Amino acid sequence: MNSLTTGQSLGDALSGGPKRSRQQCADAVLMIRPAGFDYNPETAETNKMQRPAGVQSASGAQDSRSLARGEFDGLVRALRSEGISVCVVEDTAEPVKPDAVFPNNWVSFHEDGTVVLYPMQAETRRCERRREVVDVVADELGFTVARVLDLTHHEREGRFLEGTGSLILDHVERVVYASRSPRTHEAVVREWARELGYEPFVFSAFDAAGVPLYHTNVLMCIGARIAVVGTEAIAQPERAAILERLRASGRDVIEIGLEEIGRFAGNLLELATWDEALGDSRVLVMSEAARKGLYPENFARLAAGTDTVLAVPVPTIERLGGGSVRCMIAEVFRPSLR
Repeated sequence: MNSLTTGQSLGDALSGGPKRSRQQCADAVLMIRPAGFDYNPETAETNKMQRPAGVQSASGAQDSRSLARGEFDGLVRALRSEGISVCVVEDTAEPVKPDAVFPNNWVSFHEDGTVVLYPMQAETRRCERRREVVDVVADELGFTVARVLDLTHHEREGRFLEGTGSLILDHVERVVYASRSPRTHEAVVREWARELGYEPFVFSAFDAAGVPLYHTNVLMCIGARIAVVGTEAIAQPERAAILERLRASGRDVIEIGLEEIGRFAGNLLELATWDEALGDSRVLVMSEAARKGLYPENFARLAAGTDTVLAVPVPTIERLGGGSVRCMIAEVFRPSLR
């Protein structure tokens, strides 16, 4: 067990250095414009938030893809209007990648220049990992790759960890939260935590039918001043321990229930920007469905804990893909100048 010095958190000890200013919210993101978006039966085996479109003609499938691209473009415009730097990479038509619009599951970009490549459960998703995408991010957003942590070898042993779908990161406190599921293997979480210097907090979360929630980011979000957690999905005593750990960070902890989780109200992301009036400010991004699904008192607390709330409609992507706005965004943490 690490011995902690005065004023040093466990996360600082694990990272091997003194506590310094860290960015909780990125000001730049990667997004993949989909080419072959569709319902994926393979991922639907573990993602109960996906809903098939029913029997579709070829023209119907094309309509869904066009709608998804329109929703994607709308989100990009909304983010850029708030001053967020968005690197858009076009998906390739071949091989067909129905879930390419969710890049945060296969890659993450960290403030120290680390790029992590993740093992994904669905074989149909593994072709989403393209080194040229990382190169475009480096060129367009000024991200310098210092090292690549490649965890994809775990796929051969049936162990998976799907990026910031599986992992919710408290960068300031250096804690990583992860809910166990077929897509989130505890041993890989702990390996990730050792490599990046975070304290792992692994727990179990279930939907109303007792099925493990497929990704942690459908029930949890950590911003600069707020934290959202779907406590109704988490069993005791882990529920109490998570609340205690989150509250110790000094954030306003907002608890949501299973009904809100089902409407993607936990699938949120806070990003950083700059405003002429506010200076450094925060934008909390969610879908229109999440905004409508939040109980009024919870939305009021969220709005009070950030500078701007951005709600964007992505109904086709939510229905067929089973993921929402947060899943469409891979944060890029550029080195802080402070």
